[in-house]
Amino acid sequence: MPKKDVDKLKFPLKGKYVAMLAPSFIIKFPYPSIISQLKKLGFEKIVELTFGAKLVNREYHKLLKKTSELVIASPCPGIVELINKNFPQYKKNLAKIDSPMIAMGKICKKTYPNYKTIFISPCNYKKQEAKKSKYVDFVIDYAELENLFKKFKIKHSGKKVYFDKFYNDYTKIYPIAGGMAKTAHLKGVINKNEIKSIDGAQKVIKFLTKPDKKIRFLDVLFCNGGCVGGPCIISKLSLRQKKQKVLNYLKLAKTEDIPEVKKGLLCKAKDIRFSH
Repeated sequence: MPKKDVDKLKFPLKGKYVAMLAPSFIIKFPYPSIISQLKKLGFEKIVELTFGAKLVNREYHKLLKKTSELVIASPCPGIVELINKNFPQYKKNLAKIDSPMIAMGKICKKTYPNYKTIFISPCNYKKQEAKKSKYVDFVIDYAELENLFKKFKIKHSGKKVYFDKFYNDYTKIYPIAGGMAKTAHLKGVINKNEIKSIDGAQKVIKFLTKPDKKIRFLDVLFCNGGCVGGPCIISKLSLRQKKQKVLNYLKLAKTEDIPEVKKGLLCKAKDIRFSH
């Protein structure tokens, strides 16, 4: 069995490492304590994928504006694999646009060129995607991170800390079913009845087997409930409760007074391509 990345890394980390967190972290770890806890594990920089999601949304906005063909969202590697294996006729419809993880990896490599990137994953499919990318050096999942906190007795902190740059609030709902369609600002680009959001592999299979021809944008996620239902999120919470946690996190983010130097600016992504 191949050695896991968590076992390849020596914690607490020594050197330059940046942690990349998906906003689904809020299901398992409190905010902003998670930032302090990661600092204690040795991460010098901690960013969230939300700014990457904003830039990915801009690509979908541009794509849907110029095509009348069916576009299938591709941030979820489980969906990409499902289509490649079982519905090859739809491969051409998969958007050739980076996932927020890859987008954020590109931004981090540009902004922090001497740092190794470590993605903290809610999902085994995302771990596979990360391992194939030159923009993500290592990947550990939520359960592995939780074990590290326990091993080193790293407790929650009440201290107010911030992510390092790249703040964006509205895309914090990306882990919820339909999160992309709700945040990509598609009004005026595509009619509401031409958009369909589906979560859960079986429901996606059902739709692709008998598609609705009027749909032009398919926002699909492999897990029931979206990424909040990911297999690496071990929780007793119901899907409804998980969704509410994400919504509460978004609500909090909208009230935060983030220092200007910490905010995500489009100039930080200048000259980076997020489509392929």
